[in-house]
Amino acid sequence: MGQEVSSAAFSREDRQAYRHKVLQSLDIFEHMLEQSRFDFTRPQMGLEIELNLVDSNLDPALINETVLAELEGSEFDFQTEVGRYNIEMNVPPRPMAGDQAVRLERWLNESLRRAGDAARGHGAQVVAIGLLPTLMQELFEGDWLSLGVRYTALNNAILTERGEGLELDVEGESGERVSGYFETIGPLSGCTSVQLHQQVTPQDFPMYWNAASAISGVQVAMAANSPYLFGRRLWAETRIPLFTQMVDTRSIELKAQGVRPRAYFGDRWITSIFDLFEENVRCFPALLPEQTDEDPVAVYRAGEVPTLGELRLHNGTVYRWNRPIYDNVRGVPHLRVENRVLPAGPTVIDMVANACFYYGLLEKLTSSGRPIWTTMPFSDAEDNFDQAARHGITSVLAWPGVGRVPVTELVAEHLLPLADEGLAGLGLRREVRAHYLDIIAQRCAAVQNGSSWQVACTEFFEEQGDDRPTALKKMFALYIEHMDDNQPVASWELPRTATSVPS
Repeated sequence: MGQEVSSAAFSREDRQAYRHKVLQSLDIFEHMLEQSRFDFTRPQMGLEIELNLVDSNLDPALINETVLAELEGSEFDFQTEVGRYNIEMNVPPRPMAGDQAVRLERWLNESLRRAGDAARGHGAQVVAIGLLPTLMQELFEGDWLSLGVRYTALNNAILTERGEGLELDVEGESGERVSGYFETIGPLSGCTSVQLHQQVTPQDFPMYWNAASAISGVQVAMAANSPYLFGRRLWAETRIPLFTQMVDTRSIELKAQGVRPRAYFGDRWITSIFDLFEENVRCFPALLPEQTDEDPVAVYRAGEVPTLGELRLHNGTVYRWNRPIYDNVRGVPHLRVENRVLPAGPTVIDMVANACFYYGLLEKLTSSGRPIWTTMPFSDAEDNFDQAARHGITSVLAWPGVGRVPVTELVAEHLLPLADEGLAGLGLRREVRAHYLDIIAQRCAAVQNGSSWQVACTEFFEEQGDDRPTALKKMFALYIEHMDDNQPVASWELPRTATSVPS
């Protein structure tokens, strides 16, 4: 959602011309893949983290432009996101070798400290969490949308394509439910995530995308951190159905016909990155038909590298949970797998541990043994993803050679050793990988992640007589204290054993 556009409205002629250039770009992209004209020297990992700003009452603070102005000129890369209470942090690519995970943790701590200092000067603080537990529907009746034409254009395009209000209907295990229609994409801004990037060759892309899809359910189950929306307890990772429904441009009739949603897990293993780009062009109408001045055919024929701006922009409005990325950096093209399934938070050390677990498992599953996608039905991967979003760390998932087992057992006994081998293959030092993978092991032993802790803490306060809004505020205050301490979420105490509880 970060690419700027020049207009919030587009004509029929704009759309026709844009479609023509997208198809041209797709043809050029296919030729580039055939010639393997892509940069790749060693595995590069990068990430983006979406964050929230809250005020002294722990409600959303609509001041991202003010905070970003304070951060301008710093060494850290922050930018706006959809809501005025969101900011995004971009982390420079790096190899996952040596002690880079430790360096990453230090870099993230320092960048969040700098952002926190900027926010505190305006009576706010920065929070890493999948969904703000204090987010309420009333916020979207005011000026919640970030400044910038692209956000207005995206809001208008989704609503126009839908043809009516956006339907949101999510029900939790306990029967609590959020249901209604929205005249803006406002609730979408509540979804704050961690996006993990891996640079790959064209030949290896299918292996990495397939592996990322296979382990997405495990990632979500272990890292779920979004159990509350509008004061209701819903899914362990409510961010996933919320995002899916808020970008769903299909009418009821199109849903009944089986048309794909724009937030899309997929329906099969792939054999080429081209499969995904071609499907995006063939199946999804343009949301933001913004044209560049580039003639991709002329640029390619001249022996230069086209930016393929139209194709990239279109690809950026199809929200696959594992997204293919084509990019051109200073005239050098490269490909990435963007893993978009994780929520932000709860702490920096937890986010780095999640990244280590992902990159290690990804490396192992793509470098040795029989490929998992030859033994695992894609439907199992998709069902795992859904079950993990619903149940989090108590999920029971399917895995080849293991069957259906609790995710904590699957991770502790089978996947952590694989992740360790994968990180060793990437060159991460033994003590570093042991340190971060042990954080995942602790979650398995305690059966506790951000989502389960939020629920248990809130229920404690409710049992003491607090109503839900009060309980959520007390829980959130404790959450922020623990987040600032940067201790792994598996070690967070609940109020019944804590030495102090905020009033």
